[in-house]
Amino acid sequence: MMLHMDAVTQRAGATTPAGDTYPVGLRLAGRRVVVVGGGHVAQRRVPQLIAAGADVQVVSPVIRPALEGMAGAGELTWHERGFEESDLDQAWYVVAATDDPAVNERVSAAAEERRVFCVRADDGRRATAWTPAVGRHAGVTVAVLGQREPRRSAALRDEILEGLREGRLVAHEHVDATPGVVLVGGGPGDPDLIPVAGRKALMEADVVVADRLAPRELLGELRPDVELVDVAKLPRGRSALQEEINRVIVDRALAGKRVVRFKGGDSFVFGRGYEEVIACREAGVPVTVVPGVTSSIAVPAVAGIPVTHRGVAHEFTVVSGHLPPGHEGSMVRWDALAQTTGTLVLLMAVENAPAIAAALVDGGRDARTPVAVVAEGTMPGERTVLATLGTLADRIADHQVRPPAVIVVGAVVAVAHPAHFS
Repeated sequence: MMLHMDAVTQRAGATTPAGDTYPVGLRLAGRRVVVVGGGHVAQRRVPQLIAAGADVQVVSPVIRPALEGMAGAGELTWHERGFEESDLDQAWYVVAATDDPAVNERVSAAAEERRVFCVRADDGRRATAWTPAVGRHAGVTVAVLGQREPRRSAALRDEILEGLREGRLVAHEHVDATPGVVLVGGGPGDPDLIPVAGRKALMEADVVVADRLAPRELLGELRPDVELVDVAKLPRGRSALQEEINRVIVDRALAGKRVVRFKGGDSFVFGRGYEEVIACREAGVPVTVVPGVTSSIAVPAVAGIPVTHRGVAHEFTVVSGHLPPGHEGSMVRWDALAQTTGTLVLLMAVENAPAIAAALVDGGRDARTPVAVVAEGTMPGERTVLATLGTLADRIADHQVRPPAVIVVGAVVAVAHPAHFS
């Protein structure tokens, strides 16, 4: 399916098409397409032509490295010379993309003589074809022609694609209503950071089973008839048992509903998501996964802290701190982690941070090791508390830090805040 939109103009109270274009979709697979020029226009257009299966011939004495790489990979043929009229023999489509208007005029004239449609990068008024702003989603090609207004065309295209991807713009018969479960990782909290596929899944859901840390603003966008099941797990407070969550998602799916299990971060990073996958499979319920942006990387990044940095940290370790060092249920070897030189990222560790810091120092980490505590990362209340391993307990108490927070331990914190740790 191809959707074309052409711009319109108002003249003397009447609405008329802006231009005399006739939108059409070209099937170029296996057909010769000639691109004259090897600059930025060619670099933008050639990949789309390759994706359409065209036999792309680039004619130019010099081309950009990206195009040369495509030529080396056999994706296009490069004729390393100037344009010759015979280059258009047997061509189905031509793009005149040089920075020399005289050459583009020769290309255009040769194309006209051969009755081949030609796009001109320098002067669309002298072209016989225009390149629309194009995007694709789920088998739909959106092409917008805006009367030689590329920014307007691109803006309209992007709005349409965003609506399609998020499920706000869709033919009702094409909404996926297949019973089953979709695990959606909502990212670190900011609703703008949820994957596009995750938003679309929410728009198609019959039932949403939501965690406390999932981007809560998005719940207000659900259809009025969607059942919302609250399975929040509060620190030191009320908590839904995982077994009950498994039962809910399976029962609703077996009842013919499309269920979205909506979590913060990523479902498979301390999210117990795979336990839910196992429960669904054992019950014969179809289950798919939309990965999320894990808070362990996203929250430090948004706060301006890299988890790796050349010459400072070449590795990072993500650790759950929901159990204190020495707890019989803990599988974390804090003494071993203390001997590493890379970055430690601690999740769910605010309550146990003093004990964890003490264990790392006892294991050999310098008490002066920089630490950053990023509370409510990506959310309106985001704040960063700086400390060292030796002062972490006091700083958390002084600033009354509460979950959710991500704790970053290592020299990368000093890279991000050199003045504080100088």
